[in-house]
Amino acid sequence: MEQEYWMMYFDGSLKKTGGGAGLVFISPLGMRLRYMVCLHFPASNNVAEYEALGNGLHIAIELGIRRLDIRGDSQLVIDQVMKESSYHDPKMTPYCHAVRQLKDKFDGLKLNHVKRRFNEAADELAKAASGWRPVPAGVFVSNMHKPSVCYEELGEAGNEPPVPDLEADPSDPEVMEIDADPAEGADPLPDWRAPYVDYLIHESLPTDKMEARRVACRAKSFIIIDQELYKRSHTGNLQRCIPSEEGRSPLQDIHAEACGHHAAPRTLVGNAFRQGFY
Repeated sequence: MEQEYWMMYFDGSLKKTGGGAGLVFISPLGMRLRYMVCLHFPASNNVAEYEALGNGLHIAIELGIRRLDIRGDSQLVIDQVMKESSYHDPKMTPYCHAVRQLKDKFDGLKLNHVKRRFNEAADELAKAASGWRPVPAGVFVSNMHKPSVCYEELGEAGNEPPVPDLEADPSDPEVMEIDADPAEGADPLPDWRAPYVDYLIHESLPTDKMEARRVACRAKSFIIIDQELYKRSHTGNLQRCIPSEEGRSPLQDIHAEACGHHAAPRTLVGNAFRQGFY
């Protein structure tokens, strides 16, 4: 029996406070999954749209979805992906290339333009992500601190755009740079978990207003179990949060020891996520 199509609505938003992406998945049985992605880097409205589409495809792959009916209200993005429109902004080239690369991951993929009034659910999530609003109940939230593609050096006109690393976990593409051999006597790194633990247990926030809003927004995806901090991934799995110092050990195991892996940093960290660490 042929597998039925899931539906995915996507939208991007850009405000003075930042960029954001919203995603709504609807299963053939009517189950809904909602996602917000906060963009913490300079972005245009079209970049936000592409980040929404790209993150949505990665999430669909992680969920094991094989047939997907994608709907968005950005005519430009859809036309570019469908090869019906040219690129006036060179930054769009690697984004479009990355989206097309994921097509083979599906047995069936549709991409359709819809009017904005039919995309309100994804639009509201995107606006919430870009405006640092409280995360609605039942919504998965993630943060991006750098673009999912590399468009800093596109080369000469007509050259192929750089191929992005597409294997990192879409739940949080931020990469933490880790010095594998830190200098002796260096100050220990602060525990990044502390603000979230303080907020979840004591409802205490940092004194800096922007940092307080960031912690309060991100804390929605964390939970305390037996005095341990865990993060809910976009697939609903719990990842045990570990300090930066402790994180070196699993990264080194994945990279150099039994697994012998020579992957890019984002892929390496993505593999650690899939082992249940964050």
